[in-house]
Amino acid sequence: MNADMIAMIYAYTAVGVGVILAAAGLGSAIGWGLICAKTLEGIARQPEMRPALMTNMFIFAGLMESFPFIILAFAMWFLFANPFVGALKAAIGAL
Repeated sequence: MNADMIAMIYAYTAVGVGVILAAAGLGSAIGWGLICAKTLEGIARQPEMRPALMTNMFIFAGLMESFPFIILAFAMWFLFANPFVGALKAAIGAL
């Protein structure tokens, strides 16, 4: 096991974390757009349903907003407590 292998693992992990966070941000933005668009569409069709639709919108928006934070936690785990380096050490130790 040399420093180049460990550096390569950290570099690939950093790229993977970047892709993961970009996908989570994009998914969150698309989710917010769809939630708000469908709520406004429902209010336009039946204005008397506005309180119920707004309540549902905020509930679903809160659930949808937790997704990027969970993804962020996993991404930080991969970035700072990189499990792949431990797996590399275990694999090399087994040889």
